[in-house]
Amino acid sequence: MADAMRMENVCVSFGNKQILDNISLAIEEGSFSCICGPSGCGKTTIMSILAGYLMPDSGSCTFMGRPVTGPSPDRLAVFQENTLFQWMTLWENTLFGPKIQGKDMKAAAEKARELIALTGLEGFEGKYPGQLSGGMQRRAELIRALINDPRILLMDEPFRGLDAMTRAMMQEYFLRVFESTGITMLLITSELDEAVFMSDTVYLLSTMPATIKKRMPVAIRRPRLLEHQASQEFANIQTEAFAIMESEALKAFEHIPSTRT
Repeated sequence: MADAMRMENVCVSFGNKQILDNISLAIEEGSFSCICGPSGCGKTTIMSILAGYLMPDSGSCTFMGRPVTGPSPDRLAVFQENTLFQWMTLWENTLFGPKIQGKDMKAAAEKARELIALTGLEGFEGKYPGQLSGGMQRRAELIRALINDPRILLMDEPFRGLDAMTRAMMQEYFLRVFESTGITMLLITSELDEAVFMSDTVYLLSTMPATIKKRMPVAIRRPRLLEHQASQEFANIQTEAFAIMESEALKAFEHIPSTRT
Protein backbone atom coordinates (compact mmCIF):
# COMPACT_ATOMS: atom_id res chain seq x y z
CA MET A 1 0.00 0.00 0.00
CA ALA A 2 1.34 3.46 -0.95
CA ASP A 3 2.02 6.17 1.60
CA ALA A 4 -0.42 9.07 1.61
CA MET A 5 1.79 11.24 3.83
CA ARG A 6 5.32 11.12 5.16
CA MET A 7 7.33 13.13 7.65
CA GLU A 8 11.07 12.59 7.65
CA ASN A 9 13.48 13.91 10.28
CA VAL A 10 11.25 16.86 11.16
CA CYS A 11 12.46 19.29 13.80
CA VAL A 12 10.65 22.37 15.11
CA SER A 13 11.64 24.95 17.71
CA PHE A 14 9.79 28.00 19.02
CA GLY A 15 12.34 30.48 20.30
CA ASN A 16 14.85 28.55 22.40
CA LYS A 17 12.42 25.68 23.07
CA GLN A 18 12.59 22.59 20.88
CA ILE A 19 9.14 21.10 20.22
CA LEU A 20 9.77 18.25 17.74
CA ASP A 21 13.01 16.27 17.58
CA ASN A 22 13.64 14.23 14.43
CA ILE A 23 10.06 13.04 13.84
CA SER A 24 9.63 10.47 11.06
CA LEU A 25 6.35 8.70 10.28
CA ALA A 26 4.40 7.30 7.33
CA ILE A 27 0.62 7.24 6.89
CA GLU A 28 -0.53 4.58 4.47
CA GLU A 29 -3.24 5.44 1.98
CA GLY A 30 -6.59 4.04 3.11
CA SER A 31 -5.40 3.49 6.68
CA PHE A 32 -6.47 4.86 10.06
CA SER A 33 -3.43 6.08 12.01
CA CYS A 34 -3.15 7.68 15.44
CA ILE A 35 -0.51 9.87 17.04
CA CYS A 36 -0.73 9.55 20.81
CA GLY A 37 1.35 11.29 23.44
CA PRO A 38 1.31 13.19 26.73
CA SER A 39 -0.54 16.49 26.94
CA GLY A 40 1.58 19.35 25.63
CA CYS A 41 4.17 17.15 23.93
CA GLY A 42 3.79 18.65 20.43
CA LYS A 43 0.98 16.64 18.84
CA THR A 44 -0.83 19.70 17.52
CA THR A 45 2.44 20.99 16.06
CA ILE A 46 2.67 17.76 14.03
CA MET A 47 -0.94 18.26 12.91
CA SER A 48 -0.19 21.84 11.83
CA ILE A 49 2.72 20.65 9.68
CA LEU A 50 0.66 17.89 8.06
CA ALA A 51 -2.17 20.34 7.35
CA GLY A 52 0.27 22.83 5.84
CA TYR A 53 -0.22 25.60 8.42
CA LEU A 54 3.36 25.38 9.71
CA MET A 55 6.67 24.68 7.99
CA PRO A 56 9.29 22.64 9.89
CA ASP A 57 12.68 24.11 10.72
CA SER A 58 14.30 21.06 9.13
CA GLY A 59 13.23 17.76 7.60
CA SER A 60 10.42 17.20 5.11
CA CYS A 61 6.68 16.60 4.92
CA THR A 62 5.14 15.15 1.74
CA PHE A 63 1.63 14.28 0.56
CA MET A 64 1.31 11.71 -2.23
CA GLY A 65 5.02 12.20 -2.89
CA ARG A 66 4.87 15.99 -3.20
CA PRO A 67 6.14 18.55 -0.65
CA VAL A 68 3.51 20.10 1.61
CA THR A 69 3.84 23.86 1.11
CA GLY A 70 0.50 25.03 2.48
CA PRO A 71 -3.13 24.05 3.18
CA SER A 72 -4.99 22.01 0.56
CA PRO A 73 -8.57 20.74 0.13
CA ASP A 74 -7.00 17.28 -0.29
CA ARG A 75 -5.87 17.49 3.36
CA LEU A 76 -8.72 18.71 5.55
CA ALA A 77 -8.40 19.17 9.30
CA VAL A 78 -11.02 18.80 12.04
CA PHE A 79 -9.90 20.57 15.20
CA GLN A 80 -11.04 20.56 18.82
CA GLU A 81 -12.95 23.82 18.44
CA ASN A 82 -16.44 23.99 16.96
CA THR A 83 -16.11 25.80 13.62
CA LEU A 84 -19.71 25.43 12.43
CA PHE A 85 -21.38 28.66 11.33
CA GLN A 86 -23.86 29.39 14.09
CA TRP A 87 -26.23 31.31 11.78
CA MET A 88 -26.52 28.40 9.34
CA THR A 89 -28.54 25.21 9.67
CA LEU A 90 -26.91 21.80 9.57
CA TRP A 91 -27.93 21.49 5.91
CA GLU A 92 -26.50 24.92 5.04
CA ASN A 93 -23.27 24.21 6.92
CA THR A 94 -22.89 20.92 5.09
CA LEU A 95 -23.29 22.47 1.63
CA PHE A 96 -21.20 25.58 2.33
CA GLY A 97 -17.96 24.14 0.96
CA PRO A 98 -19.37 22.80 -2.33
CA LYS A 99 -21.29 26.07 -2.81
CA ILE A 100 -18.27 28.39 -2.56
CA GLN A 101 -16.25 26.00 -4.74
CA GLY A 102 -18.89 26.19 -7.46
CA LYS A 103 -19.58 22.46 -7.48
CA ASP A 104 -22.67 20.74 -8.85
CA MET A 105 -25.15 21.40 -6.04
CA LYS A 106 -27.51 18.59 -7.05
CA ALA A 107 -24.69 16.05 -6.67
CA ALA A 108 -23.53 17.77 -3.46
CA ALA A 109 -27.03 17.57 -1.98
CA GLU A 110 -27.22 13.87 -2.78
CA LYS A 111 -23.90 13.25 -1.06
CA ALA A 112 -24.98 15.41 1.89
CA ARG A 113 -28.04 13.21 2.38
CA GLU A 114 -25.86 10.08 2.30
CA LEU A 115 -23.42 11.50 4.88
CA ILE A 116 -26.20 12.74 7.15
CA ALA A 117 -27.76 9.27 7.08
CA LEU A 118 -24.38 7.61 7.68
CA THR A 119 -23.79 9.71 10.80
CA GLY A 120 -27.31 9.38 12.20
CA LEU A 121 -28.33 13.02 11.78
CA GLU A 122 -31.44 12.52 9.64
CA GLY A 123 -34.24 14.79 10.82
CA PHE A 124 -31.85 17.49 12.09
CA GLU A 125 -31.07 19.13 8.74
CA GLY A 126 -33.01 22.29 9.66
CA LYS A 127 -31.46 22.69 13.11
CA TYR A 128 -28.85 25.32 13.97
CA PRO A 129 -25.61 24.33 15.77
CA GLY A 130 -26.90 25.75 19.05
CA GLN A 131 -29.82 23.34 18.85
CA LEU A 132 -27.54 20.30 18.47
CA SER A 133 -25.78 18.35 21.22
CA GLY A 134 -21.99 18.33 21.44
CA GLY A 135 -21.83 14.92 19.80
CA MET A 136 -24.12 16.01 16.98
CA GLN A 137 -21.95 19.06 16.36
CA ARG A 138 -18.88 16.81 16.11
CA ARG A 139 -20.68 14.68 13.52
CA ALA A 140 -21.71 17.81 11.64
CA GLU A 141 -18.05 18.91 11.53
CA LEU A 142 -17.15 15.50 10.09
CA ILE A 143 -19.84 15.75 7.40
CA ARG A 144 -18.76 19.26 6.44
CA ALA A 145 -15.22 18.01 5.88
CA LEU A 146 -16.12 14.79 4.05
CA ILE A 147 -18.46 16.42 1.55
CA ASN A 148 -15.44 18.19 0.09
CA ASP A 149 -13.90 14.82 -0.88
CA PRO A 150 -10.54 15.14 0.88
CA ARG A 151 -7.96 12.43 0.27
CA ILE A 152 -6.96 12.47 3.94
CA LEU A 153 -8.82 13.68 7.03
CA LEU A 154 -6.66 15.08 9.84
CA MET A 155 -8.33 15.18 13.27
CA ASP A 156 -6.91 16.98 16.31
CA GLU A 157 -8.62 15.54 19.42
CA PRO A 158 -12.13 16.03 17.96
CA PHE A 159 -13.77 14.29 20.94
CA ARG A 160 -12.18 16.42 23.67
CA GLY A 161 -14.70 17.75 26.18
CA LEU A 162 -17.35 15.12 25.45
CA ASP A 163 -18.66 12.90 28.24
CA ALA A 164 -17.56 9.25 28.22
CA MET A 165 -20.74 7.85 26.65
CA THR A 166 -20.86 10.48 23.89
CA ARG A 167 -17.15 10.01 23.22
CA ALA A 168 -17.65 6.26 22.75
CA MET A 169 -20.52 6.93 20.36
CA MET A 170 -18.38 9.39 18.37
CA GLN A 171 -15.61 6.81 18.07
CA GLU A 172 -18.08 4.36 16.55
CA TYR A 173 -19.52 6.99 14.19
CA PHE A 174 -16.05 7.99 12.94
CA LEU A 175 -15.09 4.33 12.50
CA ARG A 176 -18.31 3.70 10.59
CA VAL A 177 -17.40 6.53 8.20
CA PHE A 178 -13.83 5.25 7.81
CA GLU A 179 -14.89 1.67 7.19
CA SER A 180 -17.66 2.75 4.79
CA THR A 181 -15.67 5.23 2.71
CA GLY A 182 -12.07 3.99 2.92
CA ILE A 183 -10.80 7.56 3.33
CA THR A 184 -7.36 7.91 4.91
CA MET A 185 -7.64 9.20 8.48
CA LEU A 186 -5.15 10.47 11.05
CA LEU A 187 -6.26 11.06 14.62
CA ILE A 188 -4.30 13.07 17.19
CA THR A 189 -5.25 12.02 20.72
CA SER A 190 -3.92 11.85 24.26
CA GLU A 191 -6.29 8.96 25.06
CA LEU A 192 -4.38 5.69 24.72
CA ASP A 193 -7.42 3.39 24.67
CA GLU A 194 -8.95 5.53 21.93
CA ALA A 195 -5.79 5.29 19.82
CA VAL A 196 -5.59 1.51 20.12
CA PHE A 197 -9.32 1.01 19.52
CA MET A 198 -9.59 3.12 16.38
CA SER A 199 -6.32 2.77 14.51
CA ASP A 200 -4.34 0.43 12.29
CA THR A 201 -1.10 2.02 13.49
CA VAL A 202 -0.31 4.02 16.65
CA TYR A 203 2.70 6.33 16.92
CA LEU A 204 3.60 6.86 20.57
CA LEU A 205 5.34 10.16 21.34
CA SER A 206 7.71 11.10 24.11
CA THR A 207 7.43 14.20 26.27
CA MET A 208 8.63 17.45 24.73
CA PRO A 209 10.73 17.65 22.67
CA ALA A 210 8.65 14.97 20.99
CA THR A 211 10.28 11.93 19.45
CA ILE A 212 8.67 8.73 18.18
CA LYS A 213 9.02 6.25 21.04
CA LYS A 214 7.38 3.38 19.20
CA ARG A 215 5.34 2.57 16.10
CA MET A 216 2.72 -0.01 17.10
CA PRO A 217 0.63 -1.92 14.50
CA VAL A 218 -2.88 -2.78 15.71
CA ALA A 219 -4.07 -5.99 14.06
CA ILE A 220 -7.54 -6.12 15.63
CA ARG A 221 -10.07 -7.09 12.95
CA ARG A 222 -12.53 -4.65 11.42
CA PRO A 223 -15.23 -3.54 11.66
CA ARG A 224 -14.26 -2.36 15.14
CA LEU A 225 -16.95 -2.51 17.80
CA LEU A 226 -16.88 -1.29 21.39
CA GLU A 227 -16.90 -4.90 22.65
CA HIS A 228 -13.46 -5.38 21.07
CA GLN A 229 -12.10 -3.31 23.96
CA ALA A 230 -12.92 -6.24 26.26
CA SER A 231 -10.80 -8.68 24.21
CA GLN A 232 -7.47 -10.07 25.36
CA GLU A 233 -5.91 -8.90 22.10
CA PHE A 234 -6.89 -5.30 22.86
CA ALA A 235 -5.67 -5.62 26.45
CA ASN A 236 -2.25 -6.91 25.36
CA ILE A 237 -1.68 -4.03 22.94
CA GLN A 238 -2.95 -1.45 25.41
CA THR A 239 -0.75 -2.83 28.21
CA GLU A 240 2.37 -2.60 26.05
CA ALA A 241 1.51 0.93 24.95
CA PHE A 242 0.64 2.01 28.51
CA ALA A 243 4.03 0.88 29.81
CA ILE A 244 5.74 3.10 27.25
CA MET A 245 3.51 6.09 27.92
CA GLU A 246 3.75 5.68 31.70
CA SER A 247 7.54 5.95 31.55
CA GLU A 248 7.14 9.19 29.57
CA ALA A 249 4.52 10.61 31.94
CA LEU A 250 6.78 9.99 34.93
CA LYS A 251 9.48 12.18 33.37
CA ALA A 252 7.26 15.19 34.00
CA PHE A 253 7.72 14.64 37.74
CA GLU A 254 11.46 14.00 37.76
CA HIS A 255 12.40 17.61 38.49
CA ILE A 256 9.70 18.34 41.07
CA PRO A 257 11.32 18.61 44.53
CA SER A 258 10.19 15.94 46.97
CA THR A 259 8.17 17.06 50.01
CA ARG A 260 9.26 14.04 52.05
CA THR A 261 11.55 14.63 55.03
